[in-house]
Amino acid sequence: MHETPRPAAVGVVLAAGMGTRVGADGNKAYLPLAGRSMVSWSVEAVARATTVTRTILVFRQGERALAARTLAAEVPDLDVELVEGGDTRHGSEENVLHHLAADIDSGAVDVVLVHDAARPLATRAMMDTAVTTARARGGAIPVLPAADVVAADVDGRLSPADGTLVRVQTPQAFRARPLLAAYLAAEGGSFEGTDTASCVQNYTDVDVAVFPGASTNLKVTFAPDVRLAERLLRDRISRTGTR
Repeated sequence: MHETPRPAAVGVVLAAGMGTRVGADGNKAYLPLAGRSMVSWSVEAVARATTVTRTILVFRQGERALAARTLAAEVPDLDVELVEGGDTRHGSEENVLHHLAADIDSGAVDVVLVHDAARPLATRAMMDTAVTTARARGGAIPVLPAADVVAADVDGRLSPADGTLVRVQTPQAFRARPLLAAYLAAEGGSFEGTDTASCVQNYTDVDVAVFPGASTNLKVTFAPDVRLAERLLRDRISRTGTR
């Protein structure tokens, strides 16, 4: 008697953007950090999570060879699918969901996790928390309190925000069928979400739960972020002895 395969969680790494603010000449995902490219750190964190069965790297148009070459050189033992991205983040997510649509419809894929290549310090534990929470609740996003945000009154006086504001990070994970439905509903319109959760919340009633993010899970956006990420990664290597 054959057992029915368990539904899979797919981990997606988005690496189809540019590096204009960070000062990179080209795609910042391939900036070197602690002896490897930034994208390979992010791909490895996703692929080695215990809950992730398949890993997909979304590459920028024209960079398939660069993506394949980088993965082969830096994480040769990982099996990573390649999908071409779109002109925007939302377009890249749309492309990868079309790639997965048949498996989502069949039930072979039950959760999709989306992570930014520009967050190379996210841990495997964060990936597992996102997937497990999404399976239980519908969606999951990591957040940090926005402690550095202030509010201004009508007279221009500043005061701390009321404590309800948070900074949203990735990885973000969602049950696959409502996620696909959200992006199909947004197709052909003018919607361009800032992250995956914004599309889900705009087009579905999925419960998106929050879990604690990490201050070290920084997004490499500006030049100083590169130096900080480099230092944090080297500190991690020195503690764990692994690269």
